Amino acid sequence: MIRRAAIGMVVGWAWAQAGITVKDGRAVIQTQGVERVIELSGGRARTVRFAVNGKEMLAAGAKEFSVMVAREASNRKPRGLRPEEAGERNSFSAGNRGRWRGDAYDDSRYADTRPDAPKWVEAKLVEAGARGVFAAGPAAEVTQPKAGLTRLTVRGELTGAAVLEGVEVELIYEVSDGYAAIRKWVKVKNGGGKWLRIDRMVIDDLHLSALTRKPLAAAMFGVQPSVVAFEAQGGEAGLIAASEVPSALRSITDQGAMGYSQGLFEWVLGPGEEFTSEPVFSFGYSGTAKATASGMSMPLDRAVEGPYMEYVRKVIGVEADRAPRHGPQWLTWAYFYANIDDALVRQMSGILARAGFKEMLLDDGWQKGRLGTEIDTKKFPDFAATSEYVRSKGLALGLWVSCFRDVDSKDMRKMPEMRILPELIRSPELPGLAMSFASPWRDYYVKDLVELGRQYGVTYFKQDFTNIMYGDLAEGHESRTRRESLLRGLRGLLAAQAELRRAAPEMVNEITHEIYWGTPGVPADLAALKYTARFHIPPNECVGSDLAREFAGRKVSAEEHREALLRGCWLARQRFYSHRGLPLNPLEFYAAATVNHEGSLTPEVQDRQVASWLMGAPVCYSGDARTLTEANIAHYAKRLGEVERLEKRHGIYQRFQFSGVPEPTDTDWHWWGKLTEAGEGAVVVVRGSAGAAQRAVNIPWVQRAKRYQVAGVFSGRAYGEFTGAQLQDAGVRVALEVYGSEVLEVTAR
Repeated sequence: MIRRAAIGMVVGWAWAQAGITVKDGRAVIQTQGVERVIELSGGRARTVRFAVNGKEMLAAGAKEFSVMVAREASNRKPRGLRPEEAGERNSFSAGNRGRWRGDAYDDSRYADTRPDAPKWVEAKLVEAGARGVFAAGPAAEVTQPKAGLTRLTVRGELTGAAVLEGVEVELIYEVSDGYAAIRKWVKVKNGGGKWLRIDRMVIDDLHLSALTRKPLAAAMFGVQPSVVAFEAQGGEAGLIAASEVPSALRSITDQGAMGYSQGLFEWVLGPGEEFTSEPVFSFGYSGTAKATASGMSMPLDRAVEGPYMEYVRKVIGVEADRAPRHGPQWLTWAYFYANIDDALVRQMSGILARAGFKEMLLDDGWQKGRLGTEIDTKKFPDFAATSEYVRSKGLALGLWVSCFRDVDSKDMRKMPEMRILPELIRSPELPGLAMSFASPWRDYYVKDLVELGRQYGVTYFKQDFTNIMYGDLAEGHESRTRRESLLRGLRGLLAAQAELRRAAPEMVNEITHEIYWGTPGVPADLAALKYTARFHIPPNECVGSDLAREFAGRKVSAEEHREALLRGCWLARQRFYSHRGLPLNPLEFYAAATVNHEGSLTPEVQDRQVASWLMGAPVCYSGDARTLTEANIAHYAKRLGEVERLEKRHGIYQRFQFSGVPEPTDTDWHWWGKLTEAGEGAVVVVRGSAGAAQRAVNIPWVQRAKRYQVAGVFSGRAYGEFTGAQLQDAGVRVALEVYGSEVLEVTAR
């Protein structure tokens, strides 16, 4: 049953369902201690209260939703770019990767300077919270799309300027039973007869009070994090602002407003067309700060590792949870680059299988011209035999692929018009052309990967190389403007990932920060993890793996190389922790270096690698495995086997607890949990360059009333039996050498 109220016109009407009530010109959304009150009178919609556990988060009434609307002066659809008039040619090369302007991308490249380029006039800024912005109403509708999910839709036709004639806006809010989250997205419908452009869109235009801003996902190279907490003084209440807008197009302001990056987003709406935004959501948390044996357990940290992460996995969705679990993985790139062939792959696969790896990824270099999906038959005369040999060693096979194609590739022969215009080449040394994800080529691309995978038994694809950030204005593609193509390209890339998973559920799909925008690259985000089973996060640091690059032109000692290997482990833990507002198990970070230089790769360093990458899952490892000693091989096999056993028994990869213990450090002690709700699994412990020789390792994440057995996986030590209260309050005494590592297995009695 659906009922509607023209708020401000009908007084006294009420409708309540699953935490949403509309009455007397107000919509009230309540869920798990979070209350949002939206005023729907005076021809406007604005949030006037946003409280968590009774504490107000707003500094002022919200603008609610903002967008700039302009019309095309001649009322013409923008035309695409034809090959003969493409003019410039972009090159993805070292000097043309970022083009920064302060802390943001230089958006000047997206300007259309053609004589007949669209001319946008009568630009009008619309704020849903402004009085009289809606012609009548707005109307409110409460529905329940499925059990446990309640939706509020607020809609109204805009007024106030001729350019807004026939334009309707819908604001959609959703709550899911059991979660302190309100998810929101918007629709803009062009019901008039004009060609319109929308830009400067803010999906949830809030102005929070003076709260402390705490990023919970990485921000890199001008790209904002996808998850940010806004915390009240004392840390006992706050809101987690999370955006599902992809890549560099995302914006979360210091006041908590969530929308699209100004200068990188626009959309053209023809008569009768509509635009639907990506969702954003706010997750409330509250509680008390609790002192533990080693630090403070804060409500924010407990929320992130608990109900917030459960909401992300169960409501937003994480493709890694549905995809096959792969790893431990080893890949060719970080040491060999594109210099791989059949003989090397066979040699390496034999070593890797004995060392306990379960997957081998052939990175750049297996295909003709290093681009496309056709085999380089000089390097791999019989690729079917090569792939069969890898699988015969018990290794799953993965392949690196790109979105660039040689001029004589099968893609270009069949679909030459699907390349990006202005043309984008990979580099003068590797002059392949970028293909467009904002075109039907993406369907061809998916079909091609599925056929390739099934032909050669490939179960993992790593997709790389930048093409989207340069823009696409080609005639016949989906984009109407070059700036619009940024979001269309990202949506097309993610749609291709969804289709690849649907068409070949046995295959794991990975994208890199580079294909997702550029290099230097963007961090992982919620949008990507909804569709990809793995994401390669920046920076591309291969510390200790590539001796030629790390220590060019001088003699390197074993001790110096050992220090480099340890630096790589510390960098990995830092990068994983910076993404803690996201699931960590889908994240791949270069690279635990499988390189032994004159005895540098000691068992202690190997333990450090396994422990550090176990903040997420044991991917990826890389380096010249031919340098490994038999002792190295045996030690990797032992440790990776132990990790596999823990995963099979407890499902440790998906889990990460960090509340109530020290933050990451490489000088003192640091530990984190990989425990189930019952408190079973692994606790990973590392000591840095200093700190005491022994430490009481408290485990806040067990159940207080239960009894647990604790055993050292690395040390082989039986630590004994403890109550949950003992583990929480006093902990387990662990002794480690400098840079020592331990994994504690915790099992309920």
